[in-house]
Amino acid sequence: MKAFILLCMLYSAFGKSACNPYIWNPRGSPDSARECRADQGSCGCCTILREVDKLREHFDQSLSELEEEYQKANQSFNNIQASRTAFSGALADDAYRGCMGPHNEDKVIKYNYVLINLNNGYNQTTGIFTAPCSGFYSIAFTVYSDAGSAGSSLEACAVLMVDNENIGGVTDRNQHDQEDSTSHVIALKLQEGSKVAVILPAGCFLCDDSSRYNTFSVFLIYATE
Repeated sequence: MKAFILLCMLYSAFGKSACNPYIWNPRGSPDSARECRADQGSCGCCTILREVDKLREHFDQSLSELEEEYQKANQSFNNIQASRTAFSGALADDAYRGCMGPHNEDKVIKYNYVLINLNNGYNQTTGIFTAPCSGFYSIAFTVYSDAGSAGSSLEACAVLMVDNENIGGVTDRNQHDQEDSTSHVIALKLQEGSKVAVILPAGCFLCDDSSRYNTFSVFLIYATE
């Protein structure tokens, strides 16, 4: 048996043309059948080589399909890795104690103490979060202010801006509370590249210390593209 297989391999490597006269199939013409009966060794070798070629084609196709599936799975994994997004920051770090504002014009609140910035969506220099991918996001911020003394004016307020559009805000202006806080939570569909920021309106001021009462958080619920 080993010798016969070796013979077939030699036919394939050096004498493939010798098999050309035996291009036949079991349902072929009487001439082809007669030729095979005349030289059954060569004919059998050609038959085996045809089957080997068929197996090779089958394995090549299967390998190609497996490689294609692997590429799809790898791309899906990379998309999941790229879409993992979460940011949370606070106005104050451990050494901070003071107030931001009031100003004569609206200002972007820069959250200098970054707790997490997965996928680097938040720019600490500008105070702006940029959506790294399209999807549904949860956005939340808290504000806290201290008027300094009873009877003084308290102006705790902030506005959420997405691509320069006012999405919502919080306001607490009174002279009854020396200190107060509030929060705002919303779910939004953002496009890749959307800019999200919390704005301190003119005339308002926020106060904080190492307790970090003023925070801003964004995280991706799930990507849509």
